[in-house]
Amino acid sequence: MFKHKGTVSLKTERLLLRKFRYADAEDMFNNWANDSDVTKYLTWQPHGSIEVTKEIIKSWISEYEKENVYNWAIVLNDTGKVIGSISVVNVCNEHQRCEVGYCMGKKYWNKGIMTEALKCVIKYLFFQVGINRIQAIHHRDNSASGKVMHKSGMKYEGRLKYYLLNNKGSYVDCDIYAILRGDMELR
Repeated sequence: MFKHKGTVSLKTERLLLRKFRYADAEDMFNNWANDSDVTKYLTWQPHGSIEVTKEIIKSWISEYEKENVYNWAIVLNDTGKVIGSISVVNVCNEHQRCEVGYCMGKKYWNKGIMTEALKCVIKYLFFQVGINRIQAIHHRDNSASGKVMHKSGMKYEGRLKYYLLNNKGSYVDCDIYAILRGDMELR
């Protein structure tokens, strides 16, 4: 049964996924929001100051009262540091589908952390919210993001030509991956 439940805290072996807090601005700014390597393939520019990060977090926090908002801070259990974010965008209630997006500080890349977070969010969306289809896209040159999607159980569906306008004002091709609730139920 499909029912929005919003951003609830989720736990994995190494992570806590929780709502953002005002106090997370410094971690977010320092770990990923101001890093041009992190934002290289994204649609937004690196934050030029911590004030930009604070305003973004303020807007996210104001959205949490809505049950159809899913936006988690990724926190390492052993340090308590916020190292990234994972969120749900483009929710289609009529067809019970959504898209996920994520971002993480490069110090934490290639450690399986984002795959762990994405698997947790996928399970939550399928079995607690009742979403039927979850998809994700990445810039065609960002193969590391595609590996995260694949390792999380998503399947490559194709290339979308000139799909997004990147942070430099150019249209870019994106690869799309998806997973269906039925795929998870068979595991």
